Amino acid sequence: MANHRSDRVSEDIQRELAAILREMKDPRLHDGIISVVRCDMAKDNSFCRVYISSMNGLDTAKKAAAALKNAQGFIRRELGVRLKLRYAPVLAFEATDSIEYSANISRILHDIDIRPEVEEDDGDNA
Repeated sequence: MANHRSDRVSEDIQRELAAILREMKDPRLHDGIISVVRCDMAKDNSFCRVYISSMNGLDTAKKAAAALKNAQGFIRRELGVRLKLRYAPVLAFEATDSIEYSANISRILHDIDIRPEVEEDDGDNA
């Protein structure tokens, strides 16, 4: 049976983390566009793995993940207050290159030149 509460809390955490990221003043978080890609919650809501990505690449995402790890206590407290959680989950931040990967796929698809095939009429009109 799926744990729907974990899914809802995960979505709420993802939304609030994005808001907290915008408010934080750490310069490592403002090098490029930093995005919270996904949050994976434990079944008992005690642990949350947060995936961070950047348009500038994996190195920028790793710097942002390190900055967020340093500010984990502040972020955890803010999440608990904003979401009115009795116990805010322990957060683990991981860098991923999913935004850069999807931007590259989009660029490749945009560069493909697809021309529609023209049907030739051979003169037989039945």
